[in-house]
Amino acid sequence: MATLLKNVTNCIWQAFNSLDTDDTGTVVKSKLKVLTANIGILLDLYGVEKGLEHYRSTTTLNFQHYKYYLLREVFLSLPNILSLPVLQGFESNIDETCWIICKKDFISKCQVLPEDCMYKLFRVFCFLSELIVDPERPNRFQVIMDTSEVGLVASQIVTSLGTDWDQSGFEELIGNASGFQFGTFLTLLEKRYLADVDRAGLVEALNAVTNTFIDDIIKKGVLLKRGYLLPTLREYWFVLKPCQLLYYKNEEEKEQCGSITLDPRCWVDSNLQRIMLHTTERTFELATKDHRSRLQWLSALKLAISYSAGTEGYQRTLLRRRQKRRKAELQEKHRRSSIIHDMDVQLQAEKQARAAMEIHAKELKVASEKHVEELECLLEEETQAKRDEEIVRNLQARVLREEWEKREELERLQEEHILLLEQEREKRKEFEIKQREKENQLLEAQQRLIELEAEKQRLDDELTRAQKKN
Repeated sequence: MATLLKNVTNCIWQAFNSLDTDDTGTVVKSKLKVLTANIGILLDLYGVEKGLEHYRSTTTLNFQHYKYYLLREVFLSLPNILSLPVLQGFESNIDETCWIICKKDFISKCQVLPEDCMYKLFRVFCFLSELIVDPERPNRFQVIMDTSEVGLVASQIVTSLGTDWDQSGFEELIGNASGFQFGTFLTLLEKRYLADVDRAGLVEALNAVTNTFIDDIIKKGVLLKRGYLLPTLREYWFVLKPCQLLYYKNEEEKEQCGSITLDPRCWVDSNLQRIMLHTTERTFELATKDHRSRLQWLSALKLAISYSAGTEGYQRTLLRRRQKRRKAELQEKHRRSSIIHDMDVQLQAEKQARAAMEIHAKELKVASEKHVEELECLLEEETQAKRDEEIVRNLQARVLREEWEKREELERLQEEHILLLEQEREKRKEFEIKQREKENQLLEAQQRLIELEAEKQRLDDELTRAQKKN
């Protein structure tokens, strides 16, 4: 049963690591025989430790070899299919055996937590942790709980104690740590969250955590159940797991009144404010005190039935999903880091190429400047020769230009004289025309004056006549 070994690998490693007293990463076979015999007895298998003597020609085994032996000689001897309750029972027994071996390494270091509470946290830690290769010692392993799982457990403990969870304070506390070993996990809880907690509250909070992760309890609460012989509704305390719905006399869960087995053939519906749970045996009628509780129980029952056929359980399925999501996020982070690294390498290569090009450009510039200086010298010599030739040509041109200027000056003076004569004639003509115009204007003005005097005389006569009439 490889699934069972996979589920208990973390706690077996804790026991193996405790037996490794020399810190060599290996344990002598005589110690491993005792551990293997105890695991075999818990699984109702006997003599499974005898093969260790002839397994590999060494007196010690590392964990990888020991795990392979357990798989081949112990866990594969189990039936291929085990129900979830049986599987969880085996896990509980193996966890307890491994705890007995390794608890001495942790009890002396704890000051607040009693042993029974440490054992509960041990089971939760092994349940939520992962076995990884030690980065400092590649041939060794470590069981590490991711910081997100540590926060999940710590937050549930804190809220169970009736206080508020400070996520930002937790993130500041853990810093850049990616995970914790069990000893560090215990120290963190003791120093930060359990320092001033009374034993009763501590036990209650850890029971809540154990119920959630280890017992795989989906929901707890009060329900009314109609009896089979006496058809009256009676109040019970119900505990819902993926394969069972247990009910007790009260919430102390000491007197179990019965259980209802859940499997994939079960189904649930709601009828007239009642919850009808249909099983292969019969139909159970349940009721709640309010509509909200009824909807919550309906959802929880459907969830439990959907997980009743599996071998992982509800919480382990959620854990696998979280681990898968973290691995995907880590791969994406590595992919982005790789892209950034490649871009940095490419950028450095481009910078180096640019630096080389700049050096080459400077060399070309120096060579070019030298060549330019040589060309400038040749050009200067050629320019001087052209300048001398230009001076001679300019002298010849100046003599010719002076002759042409003198000739042009004479022609210009002649043209100006002719132009002045023409202008004088034009002015004389204009003066004569204007004089005639002024004489005509004078005659017209005199004629107009005469007309105005005649008009005045006429008006004076008319005025005189008008005055005489009056």
